[in-house]
Amino acid sequence: MSHTVETVLRSHPFLAGLPEGTTELIAACSSLATFEPGQLLLSEGEAADTVFLLHHGQVAVEVHRPAGGSLWIETVGSGHLVGLSWASSPFRWQFDARALEPVSAVAIDVGELRAGLGRHPDLGFALLDRLMGRLVDRLQSTRLRLLDLHALGDDQPR
Repeated sequence: MSHTVETVLRSHPFLAGLPEGTTELIAACSSLATFEPGQLLLSEGEAADTVFLLHHGQVAVEVHRPAGGSLWIETVGSGHLVGLSWASSPFRWQFDARALEPVSAVAIDVGELRAGLGRHPDLGFALLDRLMGRLVDRLQSTRLRLLDLHALGDDQPR
């Protein structure tokens, strides 16, 4: 089955229940993207210029360790989004996101998205309110993962 940006967006749970016009606004600044296993969707420290709505596949969210290497924080998949750092200054990725298997997603250009939301503040408020819920979920997941690591004695740099 051939997917278009619009069909993927209309079926994506993150957008369900948002005001009419949100999907069209997002579609206007989006494209379909694919990633192979091991490929980075985003890299910690780089400009946060895209947010990805995952359609298929699994992505590992990782953070760099001071002693080197990466620390897995969580795995997200279909129906989730990757790249939350675009919503707040300094607009830099705070994590890496790496494809664990073939991934398909909608890539949203956040510069264009911000401009569109500026013209439609009601849609912007609804979208950012939904995004804040995901940020809180991600923060809680990270907190629990760090507590698990501490309990296992894995809190010291290697």
